[in-house]
Amino acid sequence: MSTHDSNPNASSKSDLSHVSDGPVTDPGSSNKIGDGDAAFKGQIKVNNKSAGVLKKTNRYRSRSLSASSTDSYSSASYTESSSEEEDIPPREKEQKNSDGFSDFCVRNINQHKFGRREIEIAEQEMPGIMALRKRAGDDKPLKGAKIIGCTHINAQTSVLIETLIVLGAQVRWSACNIYSTQNEVAAALAEAGVPIFAWRGETEEDFWWCIDRCLSAHNWQPNMVLDDGGDGTHLMLKKYPALFKSIKGIVEESATGVHRLYQLSKAGKLTVPAMNVNDSVTKTKFDNLYCCRESIIDSMDGFRVVKLNEVIRNVDIVVTATGNKNVVTREHMDKMKNGCVVCNMGHSNTEIDVNSLRTPDLTWEKVRSQVDHVIWPDGKRIILLAEGRLVNLSCSSLPSFVVSITAATQALALIELFNAPQGRYKSDVYLLPKKMDEYVASLHLPTFDAHLTELSDDQAKYMGLNKAGPFKPNYYRY
Repeated sequence: MSTHDSNPNASSKSDLSHVSDGPVTDPGSSNKIGDGDAAFKGQIKVNNKSAGVLKKTNRYRSRSLSASSTDSYSSASYTESSSEEEDIPPREKEQKNSDGFSDFCVRNINQHKFGRREIEIAEQEMPGIMALRKRAGDDKPLKGAKIIGCTHINAQTSVLIETLIVLGAQVRWSACNIYSTQNEVAAALAEAGVPIFAWRGETEEDFWWCIDRCLSAHNWQPNMVLDDGGDGTHLMLKKYPALFKSIKGIVEESATGVHRLYQLSKAGKLTVPAMNVNDSVTKTKFDNLYCCRESIIDSMDGFRVVKLNEVIRNVDIVVTATGNKNVVTREHMDKMKNGCVVCNMGHSNTEIDVNSLRTPDLTWEKVRSQVDHVIWPDGKRIILLAEGRLVNLSCSSLPSFVVSITAATQALALIELFNAPQGRYKSDVYLLPKKMDEYVASLHLPTFDAHLTELSDDQAKYMGLNKAGPFKPNYYRY
């Protein structure tokens, strides 16, 4: 992995003014699995011992922060580890890790020891991705892969990043959300030699600059994309179209990003194969249920299905999860009761019309990081979380075991696309092959001490199946 000759953290600004944070509508199997433990080599060294800026106007006031209201909660960050009050912006700092490596931009490299501890804890709770690391580490199925990643950056995704490196890949990484990065984890990755560009509380311009730093590295050209939401894909297609046409494949894990890929495919602008892992069965049954709670549309779970206008005056909490825009408007928020909590679970910050609240008649009061009171002239206030951005990773955390399933699915999709022979995949959006989907499930069974009965030859013949799977056809819906 080469590094830049010049200071990578300089605040020179790329021309990214044309980039939008909204939904993109028109932006311009045989793998040998071996046994054996793997050590981080080449790109990575592991030490085993070890809010966005709110526009300030005269209608904005900030409450003093008590010790208990510092940013110590999000994604298991320790107290003040993700402080947004540091005077020097990360892009204006000159930072190096203990080996002199400087091809990164994080909040504070000195936080790396705590971040490494967080990653090690996550490894203990992610059996599937760690099993894949061990089984495939010797074979290096991703040797030669140069992956740019644009995902949430926390302890769990760091386990995925370091697994990809063990499997032979070179990577460059940025965040897909300006509020979800664990600063100490980003520091740990930088200390280990990973080119990472992310910190909690990036501005919009910072956000696109970080992705661009991954794409425009000196003497390094990506050939794979791992995306969460489609922003990495979008910027590459918009700003580096020739580079986009040269990559081997895209792996996308969010509903929003998959929707964007299908839009590109329909418009004839998707010139490379893409793998939709969001709809992989094993991932869906765990991640989408236990992390995103997309199952709330099932009335049989006890939820009433009504229009927002019918209940807006009476609800205490409003959570958007549609992937659309202007789902909650100023008109809705004008009608909300005092103390109503408003937040968004969709990937983009378009579902709640936050800009409509930035008017002279309303006062913003910052309660703590990611929590604002918006106060009406009559004294009514609503509680807005993460300024309408993805709330679960901005203000909470995810179960590591569930993320292990998603991470293993992403890794296998990268391996499949990278090693696929010419012609297997055309320029379209594909689902992960069913056999690999079932393999992800099998990697996690030992954690439950689960034992599966193997089909007899006669049973397999009767069902018309291979004894080793896949056990369901691609069209089957679980």
